[in-house]
Amino acid sequence: MAPRSSALRKSSAQRKSTARKPAAKAGPGKLPEWNLADLYSGIDAPEVVRDLDRMDAECIAFEQDYKGRLAAETAKDGGGAWLAKAVKRYETIDDLAGRLGSYAGLVHAGDSVDPVLSKFYGDVSERLTAASVHLLFFGLELNRIDDAVIERAMQTPELGHYRPWIEDLRKDRPYQLEDRVEQLFHEKSVSGYAAWNRLFDQTISGLRFKVGGKQLAIEPTLNLLQDRAPEKRKAAGQALAKTFKANERAFALVTNTLAKDKEISDRWRGFEDVADSRHLANRVEREVVDALVGSVRAAYPRLSHRYYALKASWFKKKKLAHWDRNAPLPFAATGSIAWLEAKKMVLTAYGAFSPEMAGIAERFFTDRWIDAPVRPGKAPGAFSHPTTPSAHPYVLMNYQGKPRDVMTLAHELGHGVHQVLAAKNGALMAPTPLTLAETASVFGEMLTFKRLLAQTKSTKERQALLAGKVEDMINTVVRQIAFYSFERAVHTERRNGELTAQRIGEIWLSVQGESLGPAIELRPGYENFWMYIPHFIHSPFYVYAYAFGDCLVNSLYAVYENAQGGFAERYLAMLSAGGTKHYSELLKPFGLDAKEPKFWDEGLSVIAGMIDELERMD
Repeated sequence: MAPRSSALRKSSAQRKSTARKPAAKAGPGKLPEWNLADLYSGIDAPEVVRDLDRMDAECIAFEQDYKGRLAAETAKDGGGAWLAKAVKRYETIDDLAGRLGSYAGLVHAGDSVDPVLSKFYGDVSERLTAASVHLLFFGLELNRIDDAVIERAMQTPELGHYRPWIEDLRKDRPYQLEDRVEQLFHEKSVSGYAAWNRLFDQTISGLRFKVGGKQLAIEPTLNLLQDRAPEKRKAAGQALAKTFKANERAFALVTNTLAKDKEISDRWRGFEDVADSRHLANRVEREVVDALVGSVRAAYPRLSHRYYALKASWFKKKKLAHWDRNAPLPFAATGSIAWLEAKKMVLTAYGAFSPEMAGIAERFFTDRWIDAPVRPGKAPGAFSHPTTPSAHPYVLMNYQGKPRDVMTLAHELGHGVHQVLAAKNGALMAPTPLTLAETASVFGEMLTFKRLLAQTKSTKERQALLAGKVEDMINTVVRQIAFYSFERAVHTERRNGELTAQRIGEIWLSVQGESLGPAIELRPGYENFWMYIPHFIHSPFYVYAYAFGDCLVNSLYAVYENAQGGFAERYLAMLSAGGTKHYSELLKPFGLDAKEPKFWDEGLSVIAGMIDELERMD
């Protein structure tokens, strides 16, 4: 979830030094490639073998030292200190596993079609899975300790430090299975859902789309949907449809298999709803998500339907073809935004809010924690990978100089700052639940947007900026809730049997038509555009976190604009908490409560207000 172009087939000796390659050249200027040597110097580095062997040994030793003893030892006098040592040792192993797994995942993301790198990724994943089998007992036994006993033990300061992690872990108790079943699920994940995830990654990266006589990978093809030339957008849309159609059976099989795999797991664990396991992992109540989804769907007419009708009028049309949905506006500025200019835009916006935040973000540039060029075989899209607290995050993106790329940079750096600040909590408590995982990223985007808007003097430039932001927010809120509705429909219907590619396409067109509205014409071929969305494969039902984060940030930013002082300090403290507090507790200092229906409506009203201004300008 690292780096080399598949066009450069190197020997093993050369591959070891790839982390030190100079920056690549591209249209928007020199683009940085990440330096993964902070994790390992190369896939053949002796440290990789050493740490894999160490992982094996430490997992076996941990099981020998603690298995079958947790309940009895914790109940004794001094049991809290004894258990704290065990948890600390478990955390150290977790950090090591995170380093190995992150490195293998990043290498694979840099070129997922290189067979050598794919083998490395697969081999490391298998080794980590096999080693961690020896750790499965720990969480299971910890959850079987009597409530009164564990509460008394946590009065010991050393164990009390881990209270947030222990209490989170114990929320899983109702869905915990017998030890050998848990072990079977764990071991078979390598040949089960993880293998299907890997197949999806390799397949999507290997697809080629014929546009204008060229065979393009998916990322540059998708990028053409934002090209100023309408014939290029149409050609890209048709090329996507043609290649997707040729591969629909394979993607339908992956989708059906993973949905069935999840259904089996959910049924065994006793989850009632198809998304309940995700809500539990996010530490968010189902009714809160239902309220979010209901509010967004009710707002479709005053958000996406209204905006796309307005956009169609700017193109002097009643309807836009689906490949024109993200077309550049007729009055938008032309030209490519250089990488250094994008960097300056984001860091300046961050610095005006908090010098500390900008200082952390700048390290991603100076220390080469970013991989920006588009390369054959590279994972599409963008992410910020936290790796492990003993290291630092890495950002992957495919920078092509578009205004949206600048916002993507601001978005991913927001994640990166969050991950750096939360790292002090250690491997077990640094991870943030998805309910707040998108907060820092969307807030970073908002800071950048607001600063650019404030500096804009031209009415047309302001109109273009506002429209661009509205489109981004619609993609983040409306589109992601439509994705969530699509997933719910597919997973629910899958319980009654396999879905054909045609049926999946029908569901896709239904939810997309509802969300986009009558001003977007879904032309033939669009029924298969569900195929390339990686979240459906890697993180079922993850997508609502984007809408959650966007609406939350809209409310949070309103508090910031009206704050008398001290907001930045409170905000950074919230990010620094990582996974040590429930989202409701973290929002209290800002006077926000996601359980209140008006919370979501207020967040959505920010988008509606921008559309109001665009209509007045029109």
